[in-house]
Amino acid sequence: MLPARRHPLLPDAGLLIGRLALGAIFIAHGWQKLHDTGHAAVAAQFDGRGIPMPGASAYFGTWVELAGGVALVLGVLLPVAGVLIAVDMAGAFWFVHKDHGLFSEKGGYEYVLMLGAAALLFALAGGGRFSLDAALWGRLARRNGTEVPGREPARV
Repeated sequence: MLPARRHPLLPDAGLLIGRLALGAIFIAHGWQKLHDTGHAAVAAQFDGRGIPMPGASAYFGTWVELAGGVALVLGVLLPVAGVLIAVDMAGAFWFVHKDHGLFSEKGGYEYVLMLGAAALLFALAGGGRFSLDAALWGRLARRNGTEVPGREPARV
């Protein structure tokens, strides 16, 4: 069994800060695709890069980034949002960045790698006690008596 933490809220505060930062980045990118660039222009860019089904891919990328960013900020449906964002970033890696090396200054994949990995972190680890998932599912688990042994129930 792990020793008790002196400051048990710190990991949850760290998860909150990470979710807010990552969510803001994805909201900005999704909003840019939706509002500033527009679907037709995004689809044309995707087509020019050889991305399959550019129209559908443009919709997927736009809405996964926008809705996934909102989900990260709120801390809701994180397993779904995190996996979908990671798939979006895998597509960006494969179709845009993989042939340019690691460094983003040369068009490389370091940025999309970090964004995808962070999204998977939230998909797998959850959003901490300061998330809607913890509030909703933690309450449900306490009500049903199905709390996970050895894990402190979420208190929001």
